[in-house]
Amino acid sequence: MKKYLYILKNNPLFARIDENDLESMLVCLSATVKDYSKNEIILMAGDKISKVGIVVEGSVQIVKEDILGNRNIIAQIDTGQIFAEAFSCAVTEKLPVSVIASANCTVMFIDYKRIIYTCNNSCIFHHKLLENMLGILARKNILLNNKIEHISKRTTREKALSFLFSQAQQQEKRAFRIPFNRQELADYLCVDRSALSNELSKLREEGIIEFNRNEFQLLIDEFN
Repeated sequence: MKKYLYILKNNPLFARIDENDLESMLVCLSATVKDYSKNEIILMAGDKISKVGIVVEGSVQIVKEDILGNRNIIAQIDTGQIFAEAFSCAVTEKLPVSVIASANCTVMFIDYKRIIYTCNNSCIFHHKLLENMLGILARKNILLNNKIEHISKRTTREKALSFLFSQAQQQEKRAFRIPFNRQELADYLCVDRSALSNELSKLREEGIIEFNRNEFQLLIDEFN
């Protein structure tokens, strides 16, 4: 556990908590870690969920598949980020999405009840954890609203530009890296991969963007 403290101290769940208290806190929270290989299923749709996960190495994706097998990437969760907190909080009987390792990764699991309820030792950090969890849930709601804004655009071109401009805004620079390859980006935006690739090529020809694999650069200030 100790080797992951430098990751955890920057996680919003542990905001305003002294780094020196983290190790004993993890014992109180009964935290466990598990390694996964790329493409391995961490949580399967239909599972019961009572724990939140924190990616301490690698990355994972939140994925939902329809009855025809079409995949929709809900979110990319990178090192230091948390997942499954909303479903744990809602006491969801069956998980509606799957969590899959998008790279070799290590995940720390914490029982949600140990975060929101004071333990027998009456540890002073529990109220901070609760406040931090509420903040995380609020920010995740904003991120999901942003995705809804992207995919609600009428055309593939508009969806792609909406996503790219939001990434530039979040990273505060014109040249940036996105967390998806081309198929993953198509799955995230709910569009056909070939159609997406064609639109990106057209945008490059029009002098609107430049890109190489998952590295992009915006060449204009706004789009219509």
